[in-house]
Amino acid sequence: MSTEQHLHWHTESVSNLDREALLGQKGAMIWFTGLSASGKSTLANATALALHGYRKLTFVLDGDNIRQGLNQNLGFSPRDREENIRRIAHVGKLFTDAGIIVLTAFISPYRKDRDLARILTAPGRFIEVHVDASVPTCENRDQKGLYQKARAGEIPEFTGVSAPYEPPENPEVRIDANTLTIDQGRDQILAFLKDRGLVFY
Repeated sequence: MSTEQHLHWHTESVSNLDREALLGQKGAMIWFTGLSASGKSTLANATALALHGYRKLTFVLDGDNIRQGLNQNLGFSPRDREENIRRIAHVGKLFTDAGIIVLTAFISPYRKDRDLARILTAPGRFIEVHVDASVPTCENRDQKGLYQKARAGEIPEFTGVSAPYEPPENPEVRIDANTLTIDQGRDQILAFLKDRGLVFY
């Protein structure tokens, strides 16, 4: 007999709408995806800082940070990448249920894994942001030297070099990270959030 048969979902006394009313905002998951060194984390933090300035409660879930804690037992095989994103999708859902605007910055190379995050999130509250930068652009910006190590064979299964990346087909926001500055990308995201009615300022 599986342990799942003994589990029961408990309904909370405080609803999502109650929490959003208390915070004066709508919970949402802004999912930044793109190659390593495309600018995901920088753009996510710039957006969070701007929203904080508008008195919105935000939290950034960053790929490197999560892998040093919650997901430190995972590697970079396709299966581990899938589990990495599955966990983050569920954590992100908890944030949105709490009425918080959560911004996730993960390569998340597979569409099916990003689709899971979308399915878990309430309709209209999942914003996929494709930070679209070419491999040469990312290599030029790579301060960690990861691309060089990957091409030398020191990092196996490196996305964009020895592992695939499946770009979003219909993201809510596409940032041309080859040409736009961080400020321009941030403003593009903020404008979308305002148009969607997720933030008011």
